[in-house]
Amino acid sequence: MTADQQPWQWDEQTWRAHVARVRAGRLLRPASWPGGARVAVALSFDADHETIPLRHGETGPGKLAQGEYGSRVGAPRVLRLLERFGVPASFFMPAVSALLHPEEVRSYVAAGHEVGMHGWIHEGNTLLDPADERELALRAADTLEKLTGTRPVGIRTPAWEFSHHTLAITRELGLRYDSSLMADDDPYELLADGEPTGVVEIPVEWIRDDVPYLTIEHRGGLRWSTPPRQVAGVWCDEFDAALEEGGLFQLTMHPHVIGHRSRMVALRELLEHIDAHEGVWYATHAQVAEYVLEQCP
Repeated sequence: MTADQQPWQWDEQTWRAHVARVRAGRLLRPASWPGGARVAVALSFDADHETIPLRHGETGPGKLAQGEYGSRVGAPRVLRLLERFGVPASFFMPAVSALLHPEEVRSYVAAGHEVGMHGWIHEGNTLLDPADERELALRAADTLEKLTGTRPVGIRTPAWEFSHHTLAITRELGLRYDSSLMADDDPYELLADGEPTGVVEIPVEWIRDDVPYLTIEHRGGLRWSTPPRQVAGVWCDEFDAALEEGGLFQLTMHPHVIGHRSRMVALRELLEHIDAHEGVWYATHAQVAEYVLEQCP
């Protein structure tokens, strides 16, 4: 293959190699969840805050204030609701965000939640050369370890982007799981060029994310967000299906998005719906990864 070839000109070996680079391996859905639970619920929050504008070099106070809201108001509001329902969660935090808000990071740990990796400054890792992507990942892991006292065991890449080198860096860091890809509803093992890696994928999906529903972007014309109770309905349906299948219900949210007053209704109604069912195991992403590796050796 030459650099100027179009994809339709690739030979079979070329397109198969691209597809096989990072692939879904064996399904890691156990016969049952801890305590005989019928469904696992893994809630997560990406505490991006100011790093969303900063990653694009936007330093205006307006955009930064939107991010600051996530730490100042959204995160405490989320923590109070999780405490009310007794639910553990995973918080994925860019290292720059953690350095800006060290007390927030410590509040997650103090409440028994997991803190996972989410890049250095929410950088576009697919735009970086391998050395820079690796250096930022190592720096981010070291930073979170210093702030929390515990080395992170999982990663969610910024914007769920995956370069050709991300999996190798993940393995070098000794991380137990990734939560950035979308090849299944339930956990699975990642393959690298067809070989098992031992890394658990806890898959995400835009359906189970608050940003597509609730983000209002005024540039290029105002776009109204979905009413929060409609969002709750979608997520409740996703949970019901996971319960029926005996699988995993995973959800991604952002304190600066879900943390507004009217939008917390969606999370509250979801938790009320889940709590109305028996056989639910609430877990952090790390706990899910550890359990499925134990049950599906």
